[in-house]
Amino acid sequence: MPTKKILLLSVSAGAGHKRAAEAIQATSLGYPADTEVLHLDVMDFVTAGFRKIYTDFYIKLVNKAPTLWGYLYHASNEAQSDSTMEKLRRGIERLNARPLLQAIADFAPDVIVCTHFLPAEMLSRLLRKERLHCPVWVQVTDFDLHRMWVHEHMAGYFAASEEVADRMRTSGIPSERIHVTGIPIMPAFTQHLDRTGCAGEFGLNPALQTFILMGGGAGLGGLDEVAERLLSLPGNFQLIVLAGKNAPALQALQKLALRFPGRLLPQGYTDKVERLMACADLVITKPGGLTTSECLAMGLPMIVNSPIPGQEERNADFLLEQGVAMKAYDDISLAYRLNYLLQHPGKLHDMHVKAQALGRPQAAMQVLRTILDTPV
Repeated sequence: MPTKKILLLSVSAGAGHKRAAEAIQATSLGYPADTEVLHLDVMDFVTAGFRKIYTDFYIKLVNKAPTLWGYLYHASNEAQSDSTMEKLRRGIERLNARPLLQAIADFAPDVIVCTHFLPAEMLSRLLRKERLHCPVWVQVTDFDLHRMWVHEHMAGYFAASEEVADRMRTSGIPSERIHVTGIPIMPAFTQHLDRTGCAGEFGLNPALQTFILMGGGAGLGGLDEVAERLLSLPGNFQLIVLAGKNAPALQALQKLALRFPGRLLPQGYTDKVERLMACADLVITKPGGLTTSECLAMGLPMIVNSPIPGQEERNADFLLEQGVAMKAYDDISLAYRLNYLLQHPGKLHDMHVKAQALGRPQAAMQVLRTILDTPV
């Protein structure tokens, strides 16, 4: 059989879009050798100025001016596609698309999957003009659907939930092109890991209630102060704190751990998050689409905090409605909610059962099967 070539296109504006593509690529390694998968970051093919605006400006905006980002998110969702600003935006994107289009031509894919709306929008125009002749699929990476994800001429869409699928239908996407798969996560999060064995790797007590506090890839936030407040709560539990690449935060946590022997495990950047999750009973995290999907796949309830206005607020709403998460507004409310769960173990167990039922650990596999089984 001839090799089937799949091209994955992501955008490194935030980590989630890229991680979804990486998850599909990693899952494809279990397929026969006649499947070739290439992952490209669209930002590697644009000008430095466009990249700075699209990625650096986005990250600064959500961290420094989240309210403004929330306004832009909602305003762009309501914008008319034929408005002057929208036409200008698409024109700028087209000018930056030429190197990417050459890379696509060089690989000559049989099918393309976009995990960000930018390449989907670029390729929609090419499909309309019949300058691209392979099917293009779209993987939405949040529990919400922004207007900018919806484009004509797409072969199909992968939705995170039934509600997102309903929004797709309302936006005019035909039902037969919509597939509710969940959000793709790395194969490591789909395994059945032994809690006792994983706890032994990190010097944790597998019999002790264990919580994870995640600071994100950059370790943002006063993690040592939050950890100290939580560890001061009544009850005997362990706390794992992921500081990411924030070395000062990790040092402060290591110093704090001396005051709470056997109860605090500080961790810097690690590729063993799934093994740490296997030791845990709950995760405290920002409600990004990928991170929350990883938690759900492992049956972990959450306390979500500091959602980015827009997509992460919608993610948080979805998780709260499903009964798998609580929402903390600040350090005080976070401590209150954790203490509540310590005092009401039945509530935590109920959240755990609902998280197990809601998780879609095989999302990446379903995406691959769908695109490979759909005739061109």
